[in-house]
Amino acid sequence: MLSMIQSWDAAILLWIQANLRGPLDNVVAFWSNLGEAGIIWIVICLVMLLRKPTRRAGVTALLAMGICYLFNDMLIKNLVCRPRPYETVEGLTILITAPGSWSFPSGHACSSLAAANVWWRTLKKRWLKILLLVLAILMALSRLYVGVHYPSDVLVGALVGSVGGQLIWLASEKVLARRKENSN
Repeated sequence: MLSMIQSWDAAILLWIQANLRGPLDNVVAFWSNLGEAGIIWIVICLVMLLRKPTRRAGVTALLAMGICYLFNDMLIKNLVCRPRPYETVEGLTILITAPGSWSFPSGHACSSLAAANVWWRTLKKRWLKILLLVLAILMALSRLYVGVHYPSDVLVGALVGSVGGQLIWLASEKVLARRKENSN
């Protein structure tokens, strides 16, 4: 089963390289690099902290990204120790500087979807929720385009981030409900 997934992963990456790469290479590489250490999402959260209507979204997303980072990047990556695709897939070239960590699961996908899930639940403006979700998905997909993650890395990273984001949001709801009870 694992060898079949590995084979599909490699075939998809080589297909992306052969059929999708081209004029957008620099744009996608730039976007992917903005996700290093969750920088773009952290900056968005910090901006949200400046305004009371978005403060909870910023704080909760930062918490979700931090907890998901510990689980995804510090625990799972170091237990699985999957090499990066450019190290094992013959003919695959990368468009960015080679990352120094293991491949599985994708930290970019994890942090992006953790933040997006929190924002989806906490922000009021529909257009902003949709924009941030689309940007998060594009960040996750950029990792395939630039050749530094397998599709299964991105899927699992997105799953960890989505579940983690939802759990942190639920926990924040319980904390707020208790505060309301205690203040009454």
